[in-house]
Amino acid sequence: MAVPPSGPAATLFLCGDVMTGRGVDQLLAQPSQPRLYERSADSALDYVELAEASSGPLPRAVKPAYVWGDALAELDARRPDARVINLETAVTTSATPWPGKGIHYRMHPANADVLTAAQVDCCTLANNHVLDWGREGLVETLATLHRAGIRTAGAGVTEAEATAPAILALPRGGRVLVFSYGLESAGVGREWAAAGENPGVNFLPDCSERSLARVTRDVRAEKRAGDLVIASLHWGENWGHAIETERRTFARALVTRGDVDVVHGHSSHHPQAVELHQGRLILYGCGDFLNDYEGIEGYESYRPELTLMYFPTLDVETGRLLELVATPMRIHRFRLERASDEDGAWLTRRLAEESARFHTRVERRADGRLRFEGD
Repeated sequence: MAVPPSGPAATLFLCGDVMTGRGVDQLLAQPSQPRLYERSADSALDYVELAEASSGPLPRAVKPAYVWGDALAELDARRPDARVINLETAVTTSATPWPGKGIHYRMHPANADVLTAAQVDCCTLANNHVLDWGREGLVETLATLHRAGIRTAGAGVTEAEATAPAILALPRGGRVLVFSYGLESAGVGREWAAAGENPGVNFLPDCSERSLARVTRDVRAEKRAGDLVIASLHWGENWGHAIETERRTFARALVTRGDVDVVHGHSSHHPQAVELHQGRLILYGCGDFLNDYEGIEGYESYRPELTLMYFPTLDVETGRLLELVATPMRIHRFRLERASDEDGAWLTRRLAEESARFHTRVERRADGRLRFEGD
């Protein structure tokens, strides 16, 4: 049963990592130069060929809406008040990769309309790929997104900009404050931290008391009555369902001591457990939402092609979760499609097993959407 609101309610759209670079970028209207500097691939077209070997020919010069596929109809149906994604790629023409880094994601700035096609309100950027093409690439990424009318959090041309939240006005009053942090556990290097007037990301070294105190200070300096606060954290390993004690403790403390209403975790390549703690939502790992990994072998048991569109509805006055509905999707041919009944049932069983550890129940509704409830 949904919890009745005490005042106005707001529905958000949240998802995991959106990677529209590399192979995906090669399908778009203005692909970047395909040159890569990876051990196993020297061209972004190699990832297109892998996907084609798995799924058949892929289209070229696609329209901006292509990659979102069925997700656009779902967004139209749910009509969220704010749309927040973790953009895990640089949006730049920079040709200088970050030295010593093995993977570099890049989308051409001319393809920024891919993001506006989904009416994205905010891109969180404190992740381990936004500086793949250097500080010059980051500066261009920020300028491109801002020119497109998209707010950003977690990276900036100065330390002050990198640490500031994105502020999204809600149509019925109130605001959403999005704070974005990149942690070392997800491969965000300390050398990427914004410092003074130097561009970089909003870096958080760990899940210590000191880090908690910093996030709490950030939130309390900005939050006012009628604000909903999202702490968007790029943290943890890419693979595995185990949630380490330090992450559990940190997430719960953000809720109970840090005035955070939603913990939006990402970095894992597949969805992880969901917890409802003292009426607040904790998404430990949202899974990849878009990528070019199709045809890559080795992690099939995790079903990384299956992902979720999360639609939490919150009480604006209290920040409490009223309802959480999530729509299962599948990444196929570098675009999103509604998951089949079989795939949706598999994802439900897996998430129910993992979320039960946090006393969260997951059921699959007749319409195929998942519903999460706590004790």
